[in-house]
Amino acid sequence: MHWDPEYSDVKLIQTMMFLSELKSIAERASGSINSASPTSDISSIPIVLCADLNSLPDSGVVEYLSNGGVAENHKDFKELRYSDCLTNFSCNSKNGKPDGSITHSFQLKSAYEGNLMPYTNYTYDFKGVIDYIFFSKTHMRVLGVLGPLETQWLKDNSITGCPHPHIPSDHFSLLAQLEYHPPLPPLNGLHLPVHSTACESKTLTE
Repeated sequence: MHWDPEYSDVKLIQTMMFLSELKSIAERASGSINSASPTSDISSIPIVLCADLNSLPDSGVVEYLSNGGVAENHKDFKELRYSDCLTNFSCNSKNGKPDGSITHSFQLKSAYEGNLMPYTNYTYDFKGVIDYIFFSKTHMRVLGVLGPLETQWLKDNSITGCPHPHIPSDHFSLLAQLEYHPPLPPLNGLHLPVHSTACESKTLTE
């Protein structure tokens, strides 16, 4: 996503375009799995999204991913007249929702909630959370995540920004352990127990 904080509208539209393309990929994958079904169900495809979004937790980008949509007059659009074209990127329909919001069909949740990470990007003139791991909350749950570097250690070693000889990137690594719950159809009217699979997801930053 674009880096400049002044272009919040560009970042949000890029995210909408990205999820619209992801929807197309998920539909093709769903169609190949359920070839007997006349319609593709993208909710059957589990998603893990690891990204440097160049956007803070209170941004429209994160709101869009977490809540499933944003209002077409969201402040990040800077009162520019995008409403006529924004509905083209709505993943639910070409006309968006009746309330004027632009939506997507993925039910995503951030693996890092609250204020666990004070920053994922640590430079001399900027420190903030801009890297994320999102996952399909209908298919998975978080077992654990890698926490932040100790703030006191950074202070004790006079590290005011990265890259640094001891920290080669200005982005700090994120890691989440997720438990996958595959949906199982009932067998002769009985619901079989679900056997979960644990997997790890990481963001790799340069």
